[in-house]
Amino acid sequence: MSRRITKARSATPIPSESPRRFTIGGVDVEREILSWERFGVAARALAQLVHDDGYQPDLVLSIARGGMLVGAALGYALSVKNTWTMNVEFYTGIDERLDVPMILPPVPELIDLDSARMLIADDVADTGETLALVKEFCAGKVAEVRCAVLYEKPRTIVPCEYVWTRTDLWIDFPWSAGAAVIA
Repeated sequence: MSRRITKARSATPIPSESPRRFTIGGVDVEREILSWERFGVAARALAQLVHDDGYQPDLVLSIARGGMLVGAALGYALSVKNTWTMNVEFYTGIDERLDVPMILPPVPELIDLDSARMLIADDVADTGETLALVKEFCAGKVAEVRCAVLYEKPRTIVPCEYVWTRTDLWIDFPWSAGAAVIA
């Protein structure tokens, strides 16, 4: 049986190409910038934290959409082929959210997983409300749930077991920094 972590583990981030300052609408803002190259290094470091802790997940549950890339990278690095996705809508724009996160269909059926160890993957634990909803959804359906994120913010209500780095800045991820191809 795996031991329960009481303290979050985090990696030492590679030298930052961020944060960067911008002027948007006459207001100076500072943001974390994650490049594709840095994402690869970050995801590998996050997987190393999980491995070094001795945690061997039976499945990785990625929170769509940003967590899909993180979950896929963790699945490959940890040699976990059983990967799932759960779509949760919460953010509607930069620092704009719905009142509460909403699970969108299709909803995973967590059947016959009562002895499984699950690793929930997401890009950021900002408020933590999305992670709280997903953990609550999984409660009692799997044996153990742990969370792995690239970024954790100080205000999160769900401290994650595995964190690449912490920040209180808005993060520009490479998969969402540009405008959609189809508007």
